[in-house]
Amino acid sequence: MVLHPVDTVGVQRRVLSVLAVTQVLGGVGTATVIAVNTLVAARLSGSETVGGAATTALVLGTAVAAVLVARVATRLGRRPALTLGYGVGALGGAGAAAAVAAGSAPGLLASLPLAGAATAAGLAARFAASDLAAPERRARALGTVVWATTVGAVAGPNLAGPVQGVADGLGLEPATGPFLLCTSAFVLAAVITWVGLRPDPLLLARSATDDTAGAAVTGAQVRAALRASPAALLGLGGIVLGHVVMVGLMSMTPVHMDHGGTALHVVGLVISLHVAGMYALSPVFGWLADRAGRVRVLALAAALLAAAATVCALAGPRSTALLGVGLVLLGLGWSAGLIAGSTLLTESLPVALRPRAQGLADVTMNVSGAVGSIAAGLVVAGASFAALGVAAVVLVVPYLLAAGSMAVRAARPA
Repeated sequence: MVLHPVDTVGVQRRVLSVLAVTQVLGGVGTATVIAVNTLVAARLSGSETVGGAATTALVLGTAVAAVLVARVATRLGRRPALTLGYGVGALGGAGAAAAVAAGSAPGLLASLPLAGAATAAGLAARFAASDLAAPERRARALGTVVWATTVGAVAGPNLAGPVQGVADGLGLEPATGPFLLCTSAFVLAAVITWVGLRPDPLLLARSATDDTAGAAVTGAQVRAALRASPAALLGLGGIVLGHVVMVGLMSMTPVHMDHGGTALHVVGLVISLHVAGMYALSPVFGWLADRAGRVRVLALAAALLAAAATVCALAGPRSTALLGVGLVLLGLGWSAGLIAGSTLLTESLPVALRPRAQGLADVTMNVSGAVGSIAAGLVVAGASFAALGVAAVVLVVPYLLAAGSMAVRAARPA
């Protein structure tokens, strides 16, 4: 049965409302874990190396869970897939709290990959926002859900301190507080997703297009479809490139500033400005992608990333204002690339193939981010932060030329 447009519009409003609420909750939980996991792991083990391994465990867990979430969405729909992601994340949070209470660094490292499943669910939620969106509003729907993450991303780290006091007041180990907070946030997100995401947007989209082949999709089919679609590859490339450049420059900026003796609160301010750039203008980039076209916004994203890398390359360790500008531009480039790239990837493929392709995008994004962070550290250690900025420009320019060329071709009259 094909739904009337008015039915789809009404369901889409409900879907966006549910996803916005769960993104806030998921953002609180994820940002809290990110803020404390390295420090807690280092304190439990007495090793900074183990502290770094905690972040790696979280990232790898997110990448693996992205595959699981995508496969469940392909077979059963968004509702069970997102609920599963948040539910596994809650188990990870509870396991982390128990490990901290027991003083077990190995237990914490074993729990963090499970907590990463909630991050995978949060990433997949942006695609759920696009399932029922009209083509002319698809990027805006996706951008709105990404923007909702801002609230959680800002609130989470600021709640980490107070909840430690609450845990202490309850007679618990104070460091369990942030992990108990993330567990509660993920549980709420799972419950709201399961109760509120009805009807399932992906299943409804398939029904509206008479698509019943979703459950039989294979990875080989998805890879073949991507190879056959230059637009889908450009979208995937924009997502991955933005994440690699963003993680590489962002992760090394505090180190660069520390070499100049910059105060910790100033470093924190620069990173906060960067996070604001990542999320605050997401709806604006969605609107631009709907009005001007996905490819043009991807070209804009590449230009912003190149500008950010150039500014960072020119900034000395004490050039706080210049680094602040560079990291804001970096966040904006990431945001534009994520939104326009995700939208272009989604609409360039048949409905049946979309969840698996979206999951592949998130896996590739997270793995490349981890690789980018390691590579950035090696470049800075072996050369300088300026060299890292130059390397980022060199990496971005070919993509900028490709996106610009595709945008020019699309603008020519047939």
